[in-house]
Amino acid sequence: MSLRVCILETDVLRPELVARYQGYGRMFEQLFSRQPIAAEFCVYNVMNGDYPPENERFDAYLVTGSKADSFGSDPWIQTLKAYLLKLYARGEKLLGVCFGHQLLALTLGGKAERADKGWGVGIHRYRLAAHAPWMDPEVAELTLLISHQDQVTALPEGATVIASSDFCPNAAYHIGDQVLCFQGHPEFVHDYSRALLDARQQHLGDEVYEKAVASLATDHQGDLVGEWMLRFIAQPGKTDSSAA
Repeated sequence: MSLRVCILETDVLRPELVARYQGYGRMFEQLFSRQPIAAEFCVYNVMNGDYPPENERFDAYLVTGSKADSFGSDPWIQTLKAYLLKLYARGEKLLGVCFGHQLLALTLGGKAERADKGWGVGIHRYRLAAHAPWMDPEVAELTLLISHQDQVTALPEGATVIASSDFCPNAAYHIGDQVLCFQGHPEFVHDYSRALLDARQQHLGDEVYEKAVASLATDHQGDLVGEWMLRFIAQPGKTDSSAA
């Protein structure tokens, strides 16, 4: 049987990018479709107030990236935090990427804020600080496409760091077998990252922009993280709602 994953989309793309990339939900569908574990998806744009029906159940819920600040006071963000708390209390598996990574940390008692190190863009390399059975295939270090100026600066209680760097110490974490989050974007492709960099060049400054563009000449391990995510969802555990 296929895993059922609910993608909680927290942004809409720039108008000039919609025709080619559609949205973050679609990017995740494409990422997961390349993995060896079968999965099916439902995408709900929660920024627009779209949520699953109350009686609908999934094997996991994934919160996407967003241009919004995870610590913002926007009503839709507060609604999403309350929804995630309810899911967490119910024992559902939760995954987060970038904004989702930060929002879940905040919702569960950690801290996220504007980073004093500035923008992280392009390809970034992380040290792996932990290993779990679902982190298969196993690698010595991790490279991901990134685009963020906020970071998780304090982890929720019970969280274990998976990946870190000097620039981003809390780049990935998990809480038992229930929560898994990454600051980097496994769903991004090089062309989309370049389009974002070009759109933000003036804001980033020439030095940061040029360094990020140069980094795109190397590969990233988004597909690996996509497989880890599905293995995390598929693993049995006390928080597996399908076993309830």
